[in-house]
Amino acid sequence: MSTPLCAGLGLKPEHFDQALACRLPGLWFEIHPENYLVDGGPRLAWLEAIRSEHPLSVHSVSLSLAGIEPPDQARLARLAAFVRRFQPALVSEHLAWSSWRGQYLPDLLPFPRTHEALGVVAANIDRLQNALGRVVAIENPAHYLDLPGHDWPEPEFLAELVRRTGCRLLLDLNNVRVSAHNLGTTPADYLRDFPLHAVVELHLAGYSADPRLGDALWIDSHDAPVCEDLWSLLAGLLARTGPLPTLIERDGHLPDFAELRLEAEHARSLLTVQADSAALVDA
Repeated sequence: MSTPLCAGLGLKPEHFDQALACRLPGLWFEIHPENYLVDGGPRLAWLEAIRSEHPLSVHSVSLSLAGIEPPDQARLARLAAFVRRFQPALVSEHLAWSSWRGQYLPDLLPFPRTHEALGVVAANIDRLQNALGRVVAIENPAHYLDLPGHDWPEPEFLAELVRRTGCRLLLDLNNVRVSAHNLGTTPADYLRDFPLHAVVELHLAGYSADPRLGDALWIDSHDAPVCEDLWSLLAGLLARTGPLPTLIERDGHLPDFAELRLEAEHARSLLTVQADSAALVDA
């Protein structure tokens, strides 16, 4: 019987040897498929080696599900072939847009959560899930300004996407905390109505203050350790949900693998406490 997914890390080329050798129970690795959609070569061989030892999560960043144009069919076909080959435990995408009139913008851009947008996003999720032949998790975004024109609060928008498409959710707690700070709310406000029953994965990351605006604007930068407030937010959430696969994201100021492993071990300790508590309740 395979070990359930516990704490995960983003897979970085600098850490290949340590990642391959690491035996932390329940450890898994997230990759962005855009870095691996090639026909052959060392990157795919490297990924095959990792997959032989650890589960993978495929986290796409370029399908533009909130864009008015459907996802590119050739891109979907390549992603579907990649998913069939590597059989990841989880597949996810962002609630954002990044393409316009054939031009790709390398960012995750916001949009008004209107009734029309809900239909567009739901249709694009359907296209993605039909192409892959599997359920996909959708990630809540980070917000840097209070965009006008919303018909739906974000938790309700996501809940309706779940209802219409059968998708699941990836709850990024750093995005929740950064957005709450920037918009003048609290994480508790956001999480109160969040459809936790649909969450299959959690993300944690560090943040940074904007270089010009300082603490007035926080950035979901993934370039620092997870802060104590976010660990506390995770512990409180897990008390409501039970253990969920939890990723530590780090993309900038990359430390040694040993430092990232310590964060994964801390996440694992919180997840194990919840798993043990659930077992006691069921006993």
